[in-house]
Amino acid sequence: MLGLNNTIGRLAVGAGLLLAASAAQADNYPSKPVHILVPYAAGGAVDVLARTLSQALAKTWGQQPVVDNRPGAGGIVASQALAQAAPDGYTLILVASGHPLNQFIYASVPYDTFKDFTAISEVASSPLAIVVAKDSPYKTLSDLLAAAKKEPDKLSYGMSGNGTSAHLAGELLKYMSGTKIVAIPYKGGAPALTAVIAGDIPLSINPLAEAISQLEGGPVRALAVTSAERSKALPDVPTVAEAGVPGYDVSVWWGVLGPAKMPPEIVAKLETDLKAALQDPNVLSTLGKIGAAPVGSSAKDFDAYMHAEATKWEPVLKAADIHAQ
Repeated sequence: MLGLNNTIGRLAVGAGLLLAASAAQADNYPSKPVHILVPYAAGGAVDVLARTLSQALAKTWGQQPVVDNRPGAGGIVASQALAQAAPDGYTLILVASGHPLNQFIYASVPYDTFKDFTAISEVASSPLAIVVAKDSPYKTLSDLLAAAKKEPDKLSYGMSGNGTSAHLAGELLKYMSGTKIVAIPYKGGAPALTAVIAGDIPLSINPLAEAISQLEGGPVRALAVTSAERSKALPDVPTVAEAGVPGYDVSVWWGVLGPAKMPPEIVAKLETDLKAALQDPNVLSTLGKIGAAPVGSSAKDFDAYMHAEATKWEPVLKAADIHAQ
């Protein structure tokens, strides 16, 4: 019995030392620059958000994070690099809403979408806008959907490529409204908007960041925004749900992940620090300019949200037969 008690005592002491070491590690974090991977090229919305957040985090950390652009394969290149990194909190990634869906779009991904990562926080989200030319005969989304039901496959919508958030928003609209509208891929959201303005296509679906400058007194109008609630940037524009498709809700979102098996204390510190960074005036200004809103969710809530997104989109992607090309 004495030997058993000694063993239990040693185990308890060991566990205590590990806990103390983890707490000390969190207290000293970060003691060197944190690398934040960005799965897209410099200059895009994800890159701008990552750099703006980095500036705010540097004020808290006393260390300037290093933003590392790793574009390729819809984010898979950067995600694979993160999955292979040490789980010490010094390599993170800012992913967009396509991250939990790549497993359905690509024939294979070199990691497990959930098991190989640690969710930390959803930092921000933004709706998309369904846009028509200013002189379009479609005054409301209901008008447009009625026309699509009357003549299936006659209407088309422009979007920024196969599997993008704009493409998915369009396919969910078709799926939930029972309409057939042809998806026309462009090399980006701007060319799709240009095609609407030129009259080449009747509508496009664009992240608000791409469309907002053209909407305010510009050559296009928004029939609806795709989020569950109206956008503060376009308060007079109804949601798709309000316009006749109940339950419809699509947003572009961005969130921070780390490798699997990160120390809980580091995750908790990152949650807190990211939430504080989202209140930085420069960050709020940047989000406002792209029609986005800060979120700052907990790790648990972000993980649950990504699982829910995968469940929601899998049947839509299969019904639309969306695959990477």
